[in-house]
Amino acid sequence: MSFADCADSLPTDDPLALFDDWFAQARASEPNDPNAMALATATAGGLPSVRMVLLKGHGPQGFVFYTNFHSRKGGELAANGHVALLFHWKSLRRQIRIEGPISEVTPAEADAYFASRHPESRLGSAASDQSRPLPDRQTYLDRVAALRMAYPDGNVPRPPHWSGYRVRPDCIEFWQDRDYRLHERRQFKRTSDGGWTSTLLYP
Repeated sequence: MSFADCADSLPTDDPLALFDDWFAQARASEPNDPNAMALATATAGGLPSVRMVLLKGHGPQGFVFYTNFHSRKGGELAANGHVALLFHWKSLRRQIRIEGPISEVTPAEADAYFASRHPESRLGSAASDQSRPLPDRQTYLDRVAALRMAYPDGNVPRPPHWSGYRVRPDCIEFWQDRDYRLHERRQFKRTSDGGWTSTLLYP
């Protein structure tokens, strides 16, 4: 390994452009769900939980995912509006951590995304009381079947409690694996004027 292998190589100015670049590479190389991300939430009392969700949109305004507002994470998001996201792309040996507050997407955005889903996925979401106790799997499948009969074209309406959140990043950290654990970490923090500062971190 040469000294050049350890040199500072992560861009220092625009974390959103760097995310776009890394995400595009992940979509080309990752075998499954390059848009999968861990979503960490917490109760009002600070008790944490984490699960995998899918990124369904991103841009200058933030990172978008969808969920059932009546689920456990929906309750925690309502109680504590700050979250953390983690992307891990093993094929690229990279991670991105994102932290920030959430806001709901507009009803029009939620309607458009819900309508874009496969009809069976729409039926499954509408039939689910997500995170609540289920006596047996057949009960859920029966609810899906009943909705399928009621909406044979699959165009079940979006439930009002099913929508999305946008995470506005206040902090974004990029991690690049290097040989012998001499990894690169660069952290970006949003400034009061909407710009970014950045610094390297020890790995």
